[in-house]
Amino acid sequence: MPDREQRETDAERRRRRAQFLHELAEARELRERVTPRRARAARLRQAMRMRTFRW
Repeated sequence: MPDREQRETDAERRRRRAQFLHELAEARELRERVTPRRARAARLRQAMRMRTFRW
């Protein structure tokens, strides 16, 4: 049945995506710990970008 197979691949894709996002967040935390000054500057830049963004 292709339908059941499609659901399994969707679930697998979601699981892989969750794993990827988790690893991405971990890497970001690690980078912030290693270079806090650069990370702080990046956060400030991001905040400025969000403030100047037109909704």
